[in-house]
Amino acid sequence: MSAPRLGLRFGQAFRQNFQNQMRFAQRRYQSTATTADAAGQSAFGRFFNSPIGPKTVHFWAPIMKVPYPPAAPPRPIPTVSLQWGLVLAGASDFARPASSLSLTQNAALMCTGAIWTRWCFIIKPQNLFLASVNFLLFCVGATQVTRVMRYQSELKGQTLGENMAEKAQEGKAKVGELVEDPGKIKEVVGGK
Repeated sequence: MSAPRLGLRFGQAFRQNFQNQMRFAQRRYQSTATTADAAGQSAFGRFFNSPIGPKTVHFWAPIMKVPYPPAAPPRPIPTVSLQWGLVLAGASDFARPASSLSLTQNAALMCTGAIWTRWCFIIKPQNLFLASVNFLLFCVGATQVTRVMRYQSELKGQTLGENMAEKAQEGKAKVGELVEDPGKIKEVVGGK
């Protein structure tokens, strides 16, 4: 085979490979475009019509949350507050003394933040804005739980690990009592 012939074959193979790649790239772009005019949309237009844009719950979920007031029973028409308000309220508790903080309430905030942060990465499309809110809720709860546990261990003259082990033993004993006498469940929960 002569040198010019070898160059021709190389050029043809290169051109064919390049054309195949370009066809694949065009198909890939076409598959992501929802309409024929999506290629001509502005960045705001693509965001507005995206699967996580303002037309969907994924955009508004971090902004709105429907909690019930802590001392009132659930009502048919709940009040609406900002979910960031939970994070800000928890952060404002940093100024309060640890003796006035509730361990169970802050543990609930910590668990809620951890569970819902994980959920935000499982759903499709992933909601990073909601994940950030819930991650900060976890951080606030974990900080407050640590403060309360340190305060309680200082009162007893224990280390933090000893205090945690004691709390675990108390919880285990309570569960053991309820397993032995299921009638106490209503008493513990507050039923009649």
